[in-house]
Amino acid sequence: MVLLGLAEAMESNVAIVIGAIALGFIAFGAGGVLVALRNPWARGIGLGLMIGWALTSIVTAGFCTGVNPTMYGVVL
Repeated sequence: MVLLGLAEAMESNVAIVIGAIALGFIAFGAGGVLVALRNPWARGIGLGLMIGWALTSIVTAGFCTGVNPTMYGVVL
């Protein structure tokens, strides 16, 4: 609830940028920790988390993961 309230108070682009950074840290941070545990099941889940995030970014052109530059008004 607090995060939703903060997102409403922020400018739309700022909220999207913070969300994209947070999702990237969650995907690659948690995935890296799981890979470092050296358990076979944890390694599989960690790699799957990181690969899944990357594939979702590629397939959806970054809209689902917040890495699409057009969402921030950047024109390439």
